[in-house]
Amino acid sequence: MISPEPARGGPVCPPPSGYPHPMTPPVLPRLSRGANDGTLWFAAAAALAATRTPRARRAATRGLASLGLASLTVSVLGKRTVPTVWQQKRRPASTAFPSGHAASAAAFATGVALESPAWGMVVAPVAASVALARVRGGAHSPGDVLAGTALGVGAALAVRSMVPTRGQVAPPARPRAEVPALPDGEGLVLVANTGAGSAERVRALRDALPRAEVVECEPGDVAAELEKAATRARVLGVCGGDGTVNAAARVALRSGLPLAVLPGGTLNHFAYDLGIEGVRDLADALRAGDAVHVDVGRYSCGGKHGVFLNTCSVGVYPELVRERERWSHRIGGWPAGVLAALRVLRADRHPLEAEVRGRTHPLWLLFAGNGTYHRMGLAPGRRLDMADGQLDVRVVHGGRRPAVRLLAAALAGPLTRSPVHAAVQVGRLRLDHVAPGTLLAYDGEVTEVEGRVTLEKLPEALTVYRPIPSD
Repeated sequence: MISPEPARGGPVCPPPSGYPHPMTPPVLPRLSRGANDGTLWFAAAAALAATRTPRARRAATRGLASLGLASLTVSVLGKRTVPTVWQQKRRPASTAFPSGHAASAAAFATGVALESPAWGMVVAPVAASVALARVRGGAHSPGDVLAGTALGVGAALAVRSMVPTRGQVAPPARPRAEVPALPDGEGLVLVANTGAGSAERVRALRDALPRAEVVECEPGDVAAELEKAATRARVLGVCGGDGTVNAAARVALRSGLPLAVLPGGTLNHFAYDLGIEGVRDLADALRAGDAVHVDVGRYSCGGKHGVFLNTCSVGVYPELVRERERWSHRIGGWPAGVLAALRVLRADRHPLEAEVRGRTHPLWLLFAGNGTYHRMGLAPGRRLDMADGQLDVRVVHGGRRPAVRLLAAALAGPLTRSPVHAAVQVGRLRLDHVAPGTLLAYDGEVTEVEGRVTLEKLPEALTVYRPIPSD
C-alpha cells in the first residue's frame, strides 16, 4: 500500500486508523503488542523470580498484584469514548478511556519500584515505552494514556496500603547486644549445609569476608561440624534452612556465642524476620558489630526437650510434615505436600485431645509461634518484634470436617473470636494428657511426645547479628 503524500507545502495527512505513526521506532509497536493481556509483565515477573533473591521475588509479586488491581478497576469502571481534539485529528484505533495498557504498565512498574527501587529503575523505561507506543502508534490519545498511568500508580499505592513493604515494617533495633565487629571476617566460623543449595552464597561470603572460615558439609554432618566450630570461633555462623539454623542456635546457646545466620535453604523465616536476606546484609552487620538479643522458644516433655526459633505445633500439621517427607524424595516437594494434605485430612482420625489450663479440648491443630506473628494485610504473617516475650498460640478446635475447619481458620487470620479458631499470647503453655505417639513439629523437624508437654519462652536468650540502621 502506498502511503498518502502531502501536496508540496500542504499539511501532512494522518495515517489510517491503527497504523503506526511514520516516526515511531520499530521497537515500540512490538512492546505494545507484547503488553497485550499483560503478557509482557508476566514475563518480566518470571524473570525477576528467576533471580532467586527474596526482594526480587517480592517485587514481582507486588507488581503482579498491582497489575491485577489496575486491570480489575479498568474493567469495573468500564471504558468510555471521549471525543477530543486529538482523537478527531489523529483518529486513534481505540477511543477507550482510560488506556488499559498504560494502567497495567504503570501499576506493574510502580509495584516493583515500591518493593525494590533498583529493579524499578530497570522496569520503568519499559513501562514508559509501552505508554509512549500507545500514543505514537495512534492507539490512544495522550489523555487516555495519562489517565491510565494515574490509575496504575494509584492501584500500586492501594496494594501497598493493604500489604506494606518490608521497608515500612522493619523490625525494631532492640535490645542491642555488645558483640565483636569483624571487618574482614576473622573470628567467624560458618558451617554451610551443602544440601540446602548454598554454594553460590558461600562463594559470595568468602569474597565479602575473606578471612572468615567456611566449613561446607553434608546435612548429616552439620551437627558435628557446628560443635567443632564452636570450640574455635568468636562468632558461630550458619548457612542453611530453618532446621539447620535451629541446630546452630542450640550450639550457640550452650557455648554462649553470638550467632550469624546466612539464609540458604528453602524456608528462611528466622533470617528474613531479622532483616537478613543475603550476604550483603550479614556482611554489613558483621563489619559494623550490629547485633540484637532475641527470644527463643523451648518445648519439654519428660526428659526430652528442644528449642524453636520460629514455630512449634501439635496435631494435623506435624502429621502432614512427616507424610510429606515420606513422599518428597519420590515425587518432589510440592506434589508431596499436596498428597500429604489429602492423605492426612481424609484419614479417619480423632482430633488431638489436650488439657489446656485444666480443661480438656479436642483440637485439630495447636500452633505456638516464637513471638507474635502479624498479618500484613492479605500477606502471610511475619514477626515484627523478635523479643516480645510472647508465645503466639493459635488453636483450631476439633470437630467434623477438618479440611473445612483448617481453611476457615486460615481465612480468619488474627481473629480471636471464631467457632473454629482461637488465638492468645502467653509466656508459657502446658498441655496435659497428650496421647502417646503424638507428633510435635518444631522448625521443620518432627518428634514424638506424650503425657505433659510444656512450651515456654527464654527471653532474649540468643544473640544474633543483624543490620541496624543508623539513627
